[in-house]
Amino acid sequence: MGQGSGIRQVGWIDIPGGGQVILDRNHAYIGHMDAPHGTSVLDVSDPVNPRVTASIDIPPGLHSHKVRVANDLMLANRERSRGDKPADDFVGLRIFDVSTPSSPRDICHWKCAGMGVHRFTFDGRYAYISAELDGYVGNIVVILDLKDPTRPEEVGRWWMPGQWTAGGETPSWKGRDHRCHHPIRRGDRLYVSYWYGGGVILDISDMSRPRMVSSLDWSPPFGWPTHSLVPIDTPIAGHRWMLVADEHVQPLHPDLSPELPAMVWMVNITDETRPIPVSCFQLPELVGVKTPLMTACHQPVETITGNEVPAAWFASGLRVIDIANPLSMKQAAWWMPDVPPGASRVCSNDVYVDHRGLIYLIDRNRGLSILERI
Repeated sequence: MGQGSGIRQVGWIDIPGGGQVILDRNHAYIGHMDAPHGTSVLDVSDPVNPRVTASIDIPPGLHSHKVRVANDLMLANRERSRGDKPADDFVGLRIFDVSTPSSPRDICHWKCAGMGVHRFTFDGRYAYISAELDGYVGNIVVILDLKDPTRPEEVGRWWMPGQWTAGGETPSWKGRDHRCHHPIRRGDRLYVSYWYGGGVILDISDMSRPRMVSSLDWSPPFGWPTHSLVPIDTPIAGHRWMLVADEHVQPLHPDLSPELPAMVWMVNITDETRPIPVSCFQLPELVGVKTPLMTACHQPVETITGNEVPAAWFASGLRVIDIANPLSMKQAAWWMPDVPPGASRVCSNDVYVDHRGLIYLIDRNRGLSILERI
């Protein structure tokens, strides 16, 4: 059953481990971590007794760990599993008609290159994706128009100068880790994490020509990649803000990483041309102690409308962060699921809050928890 403070468990279902969970009406859609499990659809109209109504498999060597749903369309990524040789060379996005959620209908394959598509968001018309294309080093930002979902049309792309090697650019960094990780749209802005390239705010009022408004990057001196830039939809103290989440993986400085786990940062974007970090949050019990990777921060909820932010905290379960005072964030509630069958510890990977206020927490190894703030 797990344990916590300020949170109670409403329901739980034993399903293969997932990378993302999203709700549309009374159905949950889960992107799984490992083949043959691709995407599952769950009826959660009764959250006490969730049930799987559809499952989509994928071949070995791939994973389909991200999923988005809007306007009766479901988008699922296909990405090569690192180190694996896929049995199928199609990487990119699969697009499904889910007007009947229990019977997803495959209507299109959008193909790209390299590792494929990593994270993405989708508003029902446009998809904002992290994709690898021929001629570029690492993933870049690609905007797809799904006006006709059977024939997605690329309408814009943006990359960090240096990535377009086929165009004669030379990166100032080594390797492939200055790459688009996660685009999130609000209005005519795209908030994009760029892993060891930090993050950027893009003006997409003209989608065919995305323009950088500002950037931030603190890796180094901090040793963690930038996972997400999440805008806060309501002002706090008359200012505009965003949360920036670093991910507790792939440290730049392995010798320092055990005692400096990844954090969530509060950044003032009242003047969006000059983002100003003003504070950070970490669990006090993780500071100054040796922590294995994937213990601390992974992903806060991506739509923030109030002063409490649920966040998936890897081996520390669900943490609800109180952001009412941007200069001093604190923990408001928490939930620690039981270690799932076959795993050595919890690995909370993603979180979503539905229209009823229920919190969905997917474990990377196994199981979906449905929770409620009390």
